[in-house]
Formats: sequence, C-alpha cells, structure tokens
Amino acid sequence: MDEHDVVAQEPSELEKKVRGLEERLAEVERVNARLEEAALTTALALGEVSRHWDAVYDALRRAGQVEKEISSERDHDAARARRRESSE
Repeated sequence: MDEHDVVAQEPSELEKKVRGLEERLAEVERVNARLEEAALTTALALGEVSRHWDAVYDALRRAGQVEKEISSERDHDAARARRRESSE
C-alpha cells in the first residue's frame, strides 16, 4: 500500500467512527428523555405522597386535640365532683 491509499482510508475510517458516535449519542438522548420522564413521574408521585401524609398528620393532630379536650373536660368534671364531695 502506498501513502495515497493510507491517506484515502483515513477519512473512511473517521466517517465510520463519527457514524458510530452519532448512533451512540442518539441512544444516549433517547435514554435521557426516558430518564427525564421518569424523574417527572417520580416527582409528581412524591408530591402526591407528601400531600397524603400531610393530611394524615393533620387528622392525627386534630384527633389529638379532640382527645385532649375530652380528657380536659373529664378532668374538670372530676375535680368539680371532688370539690362538691369535700364541701358536703
């Protein structure tokens, strides 16, 4: 092979390499698009879960406040009853 043949082959080899890189880049872009879609779906799902737990904590907090009010009323009623008993 002479020098001209070697020089003529180089662009052909470079073209193959560039084509291969373009194919790999296209695959990376497809994977990236799927990952972005999955990230968006995950973010929306996490937001939904977060809203659910906020509602659960609010309900528990309200239930705790109601329980405290009931307990407090019971304590006041018991104290009144003891005072009445001691004054009689």
